[in-house]
Amino acid sequence: MTHFVAITTTIDPQGGEYAQPRIGLYSNYVAQLQRVGLTPMLITPTHTAESIRALVQLCSGLVLTGGEDIDPSCYGEDPIPELGTVNPARDFAELRAIDAACEFELPILGICRGHQLLNVYFGGTLCQDIMVAMESASSHLQTTPWGSHHHEIEIEAGSRLANAVGTQRLEINSYHHQAVRRIADPLTATARADDGLVEAIEARFDRWIVGVQWHPERFEAEAEESDPNLRLFAAFAEAVQTHHPVAA
Repeated sequence: MTHFVAITTTIDPQGGEYAQPRIGLYSNYVAQLQRVGLTPMLITPTHTAESIRALVQLCSGLVLTGGEDIDPSCYGEDPIPELGTVNPARDFAELRAIDAACEFELPILGICRGHQLLNVYFGGTLCQDIMVAMESASSHLQTTPWGSHHHEIEIEAGSRLANAVGTQRLEINSYHHQAVRRIADPLTATARADDGLVEAIEARFDRWIVGVQWHPERFEAEAEESDPNLRLFAAFAEAVQTHHPVAA
C-alpha cells in the first residue's frame, strides 16, 4: 500500500533561469522519507489554501521542512535587526498545511524551521535571534559540513522522541539562529541543549506531532536499526502507516 505524506517547500522569487520564481527543497528529505517506505507529495507556497487542503487530505502525514526565518508577525512581534530572510508566502502555505493536517488528524514531523512553526501555530513564540534573546546560549549555527555533529541534547524519558530514537542523550547537528522561546500550551519540550535551549517539542494530546530543531535528514545511516535519525523517520512512518483517515 502506498502511503503519501505531504512535505513543504520554499519558493525563491527570482531563482529560475529567467529570474522567475522557483520552488525549492533539498532532496535529502525525499530520499529519507522514501527510505522508510513513504511517498512524498510536495506542498508549495504557490498552492492556494483550497489546493493545500485537498492535497493534504490525500495524505497520511505532514513533514514541515527547514528554511527561512518565520515572520514574527505570525506570533505577534515586530522584527528586530538580527532577523533573517522571511517568506510570508511560505508561512501562509505551511500554516494552512498544519490546519489541514490537524483537521484530518495526521501525524506531523517538524524539522528545524518546521519545529519552530509548530510552536508558533499552537500559540508559542520564538527567539528571533538566539544570541540576542539568550545571553548564556552557546552558538547553534555550525560551520562544519553536513553529516557532522555540533553539540549534544538531553531527551526526556518516555517521550515520543525518546521512544523513537532509543536514547536520552544524542549528538546532533545545528543550523539555526532562531529557536523556540515560549512553548505553546498544547505542546511540551522533550529535549534541550546543555545551555537550556529547546531542541524538541511534541503534542501533549494523543497525536503523533513531533518537532526537532536539528536536521535528521542530513545523515546517511550505516546501521538502519540503530541510527537515531533514521529511527525518527521510521517512527514517523509507523505513525503514518497506522493512521486512520478522518472523514472530511
